This record gives sequence, structure tokens and C-alpha cells, in this order.
Amino acid sequence: MRDAITGLIGRYDQLGRYLDRQALDSIETYLDESVVRIAAVELINREAAEIVREASQRLFQDEPELLLPGGNAYTTRRLAACLRDMDYFLRYASYALIAGDSTILNERVLNGLDDTYKSLGVPTGPTVRSIALLGEVVIERLQSGGIGSDRLAPVRQPFDHMVRGLAETNVRQR
Repeated sequence: MRDAITGLIGRYDQLGRYLDRQALDSIETYLDESVVRIAAVELINREAAEIVREASQRLFQDEPELLLPGGNAYTTRRLAACLRDMDYFLRYASYALIAGDSTILNERVLNGLDDTYKSLGVPTGPTVRSIALLGEVVIERLQSGGIGSDRLAPVRQPFDHMVRGLAETNVRQR
């Protein structure tokens, strides 16, 4: 996995260029956001189970048919797999948060997920919604902890990246 700084340095190294003002500004932004990124990852590490539980409750409240016979979270085994996957998405979001680079999610989460879910008959729509809800819960908890909404854009990035990536695969399925 790469992070924002090593990715940036790698690009400049490939070009054989010194870091310019734009590169230094990018590094400065990454460092300025580090307090919020660390706070988000600490929150996720400390409250992962509760975040998944709250996001899943919201999902099932919005889409109760998922829990009914024929629904993709019907049966204990399928519900457990759903919660496991939500935890998986949350964990990888925390990696991307620290790295400051959501593209790591392409390799680790998005590539191949479409094929896996298709083969298992897992609908992408509720998965996309669950990831968005995970992000919402994390943001709400950070806000209730005193972090202003104007500073939370970096926290939204990995969740938004996964949502966009999976929504695009959902569109391709049609």
C-alpha cells in the first residue's frame, strides 16, 4: 500500500523533478488533515462493532426486505456475512484514511468484488448503501466529539470512493 506522500514522491521521482509548490502544498494539506484522520481511525478502532451495528440497523430499517425470506440478509449465516463485509469495508476505510490515499481501495476492495458478489448473488445496491451509512455514522460520531463538519472532508473520501466504485459496477451490471 502506498500513502499520499510516497505516492507523490514516486510520481515526481519518475518524472525526475524536484518537488514544486503544488507538491509541497499537497504534503502540507495531508499533514494539516492528520489530526482529523487520526481521530477518525482511533474512533473506528475503538468503536468498530458499534459503528457496524448502527449502520446495519439503519440499512435494515430502510430496506427491511433484506431480512425477510428471500432477502440477502435472511438467515443467520447470511446476516453474519453481511456484517462481516461491513466490518471489512470499515477496516479498509481506516487504512485509506491514514494513508491519505483512497486508491488503495481499488486493489484491496473494489477490484474483483463485483465478480465475487455476482457469483454469490449479492446485490450491489444495499452494499453501496451500507458503505455510505458507515461513513455517515463515523462522521456523526466525530461531529459529536467536537470536530467541525468543515474539517471532515478527508474522512468522507474513502467511503465516497468505495461507493462510487461499487455504484459504477452496479451500473455496468444492467
